[in-house]
Amino acid sequence: MNLLSIPFLDDLAAIRRDIHAHPELAFQETRTADIVARELSARGIEVRRGLAGTGVVGVLRKGESRRAIGLRADLDALPVMEKNVFAHVSQTPGRMHACGHDGHTTMLLGAARHLAENLASAAFDGAVYFIFQPAEESEGGGKVMVQDGLFRQFPMDAVFGLHNWPDLPAGTMAVMPGPVMAGTCVFEIRLRGRGCHAALPHQGADTLVAASHLVLALQTIVSRNIHPREGAVVSVTQMHGGDALNVIPDDTVLRGTIRYFKPEIKALIETAIRRISAGIGDTFGVQARVALDQRNPVTVNSAPEAEICHAAAVGVLGPENVRRDETPSMAAEDFSFMLREKPGCYVWLGNAPESGGHSLHSPHYDFNDKILTIGVSYWVRLVETALRPT
Repeated sequence: MNLLSIPFLDDLAAIRRDIHAHPELAFQETRTADIVARELSARGIEVRRGLAGTGVVGVLRKGESRRAIGLRADLDALPVMEKNVFAHVSQTPGRMHACGHDGHTTMLLGAARHLAENLASAAFDGAVYFIFQPAEESEGGGKVMVQDGLFRQFPMDAVFGLHNWPDLPAGTMAVMPGPVMAGTCVFEIRLRGRGCHAALPHQGADTLVAASHLVLALQTIVSRNIHPREGAVVSVTQMHGGDALNVIPDDTVLRGTIRYFKPEIKALIETAIRRISAGIGDTFGVQARVALDQRNPVTVNSAPEAEICHAAAVGVLGPENVRRDETPSMAAEDFSFMLREKPGCYVWLGNAPESGGHSLHSPHYDFNDKILTIGVSYWVRLVETALRPT
């Protein structure tokens, strides 16, 4: 490995743990944004605030080149009750950094600090925009930043993202061109029947029975309608109906998510959801109304930028520790909105086994501080690779 020597590594670990202890949800990341702005300003980096409300962009320039790139980290936490017991556990019940955004923010702050403090010797020519984005978790903060003028205010040639990945060993990275994260659409199915006394079910039209059959029937969409080589997921994640133990309710609501890589697969799934819902409704004598809401598009890495990232990763970790053939994830990313506007690449940074074997979004998850140096080194090498002086 060819890692940077970071004399302020303890500072970074302290920042990461402080952010972890004070998690903030989507579009509420005021304290976290204040930390980011403070750290950037302390290094003489120009700070712009206000995009998507709590977003922060740091600007660092060197040389005369008009080339520019953006590096993005996410700020927000999740509405999860943390079950860890260490000293930096969340101090806000029901909120925690269960996805490592505290680590992402800290690694990008570390890269910004290293480049600013070593600007005279840094081997790049152009502008670097350090993008700290709010509301990645289901709220589309990346989309809002684009809508608020991210690329108009900060013209850049390419944009790059990174996510820690507990499925990969610490000390490795994955860099792939093409689709890397799925697109996502959410659905809501409202069933309207006829409520009645639970002891007299023959007098009603039971939406809970219909909903139970519908949950099972929806699982046949992928298994019986889509080619096994195609990537797709349909998951029902919520069922709400009823308030009393002795009442069959009028209404039951199902909600869930669709994941896909191809628009034609998405269209097939949506058609099947409507068809199956109508059929189940007719079978049990209830009305079924389906609503679909497109969220994140597919995250697609452009090939030239993926090669830049691969070269940077190899420069830090060596070729044996950089994977190019990982299977794309069915998870989704709102960094996809940035990649629809600009070429770029989204990479995975190994975070296991020191992460404790816990997956992203687990109440037992914690970011692995041992990979802070790797993340900082990768970002710095990426800047010097993408903006190499000509």
